[in-house]
Order: sequence, then C-alpha cells, then structure tokens
Amino acid sequence: MSEVQQSAVMNTYARSPIAFDRGEGVYLWDTDGRRYLDFYAGIAVNSLGHAHPHLVAALKAQAEKLWHVANLYTIPEGEKLAKRLTENSFADRVFFTNSGVEALEGLIKLARRYHAAGGNPERYRVVTVEGAFHGRSLATIAAANNKKYLDGFGPKVDGFDNVPFGNMNALRDAIGPETAAILLEPIQGEGGIRAADLDYLRQLRAAADEFGILLILDEVQSGNGRTGKMWAHEWAGIEPDAIATAKGIGGGFPMGAILAKEEAARGLTPGTHGTTFGGNPLAMAVGNAVLDVIGEPGFMERVEKVGDYLWDKMAGLVAKHPTVFAGQRGAGLMQGLACQPDVSNLEFLNALREAGLLTVGAGENVIRLLPPLIVEEKHVDEAAAIIDTVAGQWSKKDA
Repeated sequence: MSEVQQSAVMNTYARSPIAFDRGEGVYLWDTDGRRYLDFYAGIAVNSLGHAHPHLVAALKAQAEKLWHVANLYTIPEGEKLAKRLTENSFADRVFFTNSGVEALEGLIKLARRYHAAGGNPERYRVVTVEGAFHGRSLATIAAANNKKYLDGFGPKVDGFDNVPFGNMNALRDAIGPETAAILLEPIQGEGGIRAADLDYLRQLRAAADEFGILLILDEVQSGNGRTGKMWAHEWAGIEPDAIATAKGIGGGFPMGAILAKEEAARGLTPGTHGTTFGGNPLAMAVGNAVLDVIGEPGFMERVEKVGDYLWDKMAGLVAKHPTVFAGQRGAGLMQGLACQPDVSNLEFLNALREAGLLTVGAGENVIRLLPPLIVEEKHVDEAAAIIDTVAGQWSKKDA
C-alpha cells in the first residue's frame, strides 16, 4: 500500500488507508489493483453495485443537459420520480432531499406541522426507541438518544421520549397529550440489525390510530428493495403515515426523500419547508434509473431468494463456529452476524477485509452484511467461504 500523506480532511472517521480506484458490479479495486468483494455497498447505498450501465448512462445523459435549477421551477424528472414512488408505496406526496438525515429532519417537522395545522400545536413530541440511529443532526441524535453521539454537543434537543425497543407497554405509557408521532426503523441498522417483530409494527399502527398520532418510519437503510419488498414495513401489512428514505434510492448518488399520505403532509405548504439541492435534475435522473432496474419483473423476487440463500449460508457458519458467532439477524439483504462477547466485530471485519471481503460493523457487536441488490448466489458462496476461513483461523488463534 502506497504511503498516505497527512490528510486535510477533518478527523471524524477512523479511515482505513485503502483507497478505491474503480468498481464493477459487486467488486471494488483499490489503487494497488487488489480486488474486493463488496458486502457493505457503501453502507447500503450502492444498491445496484458499482458502475451499473443503466445508471451511468442516465447520469451522463442528464449531465449533458442540465445540472441544477431551483425548486421554484417545475423539474419534470422529479415529477416523474415522485409519481412512480407514490405508485409503489402507501404515499400520495414526495419531498426530495439530499440525504437521510435531511429526510429525517423533514419527517419530524412534518409530524409537528401536521398537528399544528390541525389546531394542536402543543403536540410536538415524538416517541422513539432505544438502539435507533436517525442521523447526526442535533435533532436526530436527540431522537436516537445515544449517549455516544450526544456527548459534547450541548443541551439535548427537546421533544423526544425514548422507550425500549419492542416494548409496547412502555411505548403506550410514553404517549401523552403532547405526543405527535411514533418514530422507528423497521430494521435497526446502526443499532445492530435488529428487526422489529411484525406484530409489533402492527401494534404501533393500532396505537397511532387509537391516540390520533402519526406513525412515521425511518426506511433510510431498510427501504428501496433491500428486504425483497420495496419497503420493509410492507412485510407487516401496514401503512405508515410517512417515511424517510435515502441510501439505496440513488444507487450511490446523494439523494433522499420523504414519502407521506396526503393528510399527513397537510401542514407542509409553500414556505414551510424547503431545500436548495434536493430534487435536482441529476439526482432525479439517477433515481428514475434505479427504479427502472428494481422495478423490473422478478427483481424483488430475486432479492428475496438470494436473501434466503444468504441466511441459510450464515446459519451454517454460526452453527460451525459457535465460539466466534452468537447468532444472526435481519431480513433479505440486510443481515448481521452477532459476534461472541470476546470477539471484537471491528477486529473481525478488519480480518475479513484483509481476506478480500468488505463488511461494516454495527451496534451490539454485529457485522453487517449489506451486499448490492444485484448479488448472486455465487457471490454469497464466495463471501461465505471467506468468512468461514477467517472464523476458522480465529478459533485456532483463541484455542
């Protein structure tokens, strides 16, 4: 590996010295020419892998026409993408953003504004759950209530009531006259690939209806086909009032969105919310190209099938290496391997990287497996073989 010069980039990430030069499909090559199997996809962002020809063509074509116009004007590609998203969801309205955290901020504002527009401005609080991750803005770190992300940033933003994940009694007890909404991820990503029980999601929908509040979901990581359905909440057969999404929706291009029912979006009228770059022509062209691909007949079914195959392969590895792995979690192509307490997930993923497999860590000592949605069974076999080898070496090392 070539020598790394002193970086002028702020030191907010513990970056590896590896730098990637190019990618194709499910593989990346570093600047020294070494190939890696990508099972983290930029943390669930590169949904169609690297240099997907349809996405490349769409971006090139749009770049030669128009990069940016303000949202004071109609953006035809945005109108088209919004219509397609509503046709593939519960929603009636879409607001485009640049990122997941921007979408979450807007989602929280939507919930507060909904009640204010209905004559109840005192309803501004949001019930959230432990283990959540909603982004790094002041409001979203307050929503997640993780001390690690709150420390050193002054008083916590008011308006959030945090309860244990999966505990309906605690959640119902937290709902009061000031409550505006319930917010959670159908599958917690950063928190450790913890999937909400489907009946728990159904009970959340029922509680929101009972108390006249909104059910708003963070589908930044779990949405856009990652679980084998367009949205993870669909597995529970429910409809939220609004969701925030990002990551895979742009296939690697910075993009996010808020999707909402007409009634939920009633308070967001001209002048109440906005964005400079959200919904720009470049993002919209790529977003439409992503939907072209994941909307192809059989695409979601293939994601579900390969997800099941990945689950079975990982189950075999958990059974084979009980001193290394404590279990597995997740759904579709959003899965996690929980390491035993004496096995550092970060050290293990470093060993995987050295062996040619890229993964990413998560809370509760979990290794996340987030391959591109175009992954095939042969790639799962390749990843499983690498994990098997590293786990075997790990067991011998500790023996």
